[in-house]
This record gives sequence, C-alpha cells and structure tokens, in this order.
Amino acid sequence: MEQSRAEGFDGFVAARWSALFHLARLLVGGDRHRAEDLLQEALVKLWFVWPRIADEAPEAYVRKVLARAAARSARRRWWGERPVEQLPDVTEVGDVSASVAERTRLEAALAQLPPRQRAAVVLRYYQDLPEKQVAEALGCPVGTARSHASRGVARLRRILGDVIEPVG
Repeated sequence: MEQSRAEGFDGFVAARWSALFHLARLLVGGDRHRAEDLLQEALVKLWFVWPRIADEAPEAYVRKVLARAAARSARRRWWGERPVEQLPDVTEVGDVSASVAERTRLEAALAQLPPRQRAAVVLRYYQDLPEKQVAEALGCPVGTARSHASRGVARLRRILGDVIEPVG
C-alpha cells in the first residue's frame, strides 16, 4: 500500500513539477527561491492527504495551497537577503531573446500587484481556471475573485501600458 502511494505521488510530482513551479514563481512575483520553498511546502501538505485526493483533484489542491501560502507569505515584512543566480557586476554574454525579456517584464509587473490580485490573475489567466475555481482556491466568493482579477488586470495594463498599444 505504501509503495503504491509513493509511486502515485512521485508520478504526479514528476509530471506536474515544471508547471507547478512556474505557477508558484508567478504567485511570488518571480522570486525563484521563494517559489521553490512555496512549492515544497505545498507538496509536503499534499503528501499527507494523498490517499484521500489522489483520485480526485491533486492539482487543484496544490493550486489552492500555493495561492493561500503565497498570500500569507507576502504579509511578512522582511525576507532577509535575496539570493541571486549571478553576481550583479557580471555582465551577461550572448543574445537575450525577446520572449525572455517580456516574461521577465511581466513577472516584475506581477510582483507589483497585491498578493490576492496577483493570485487571482495568475490562476484565472495563466492557469485558465474558471472564476469558481479561482474563488475556491482563494477562499472567497466568486464576485470577490472576479473583482481581484479585474483590478489586477487593470493595474497590469497601467504598469505595462508604455509598450502595449491598444488594438483597434
């Protein structure tokens, strides 16, 4: 029994790690290290309830844990040092593609949103979840989730407006 539990859990994590990590990274505003910690915390919680929800919706459970943990962690006033991949004085060599630059720009804009708005925008538009599932993940009524998403998108448009030209 324990063997099949572990295999099922390992299979889920192996199949969904990349997508869940990217979701966590967007929820924390692009900070890779906080995203790793957040995802690790969510997967530990998933392990303990795995026998009950393995056949139902483990990804929805992880999304809910990630969204709530990201909002909770954003309330902390100080995170201490911010580790970086490379030292700031090292110049990057090579061509930086436009898509990477745009993704970085979007992550920076998302980081400027309040945590609940950021979670609503990421879950609704990146994860393409229906409003009802976004509301469930955030633990709020559908109207509140819709409001968070709408305000978040409006703020993103203001932040990113210098490059994005209106269509029509």
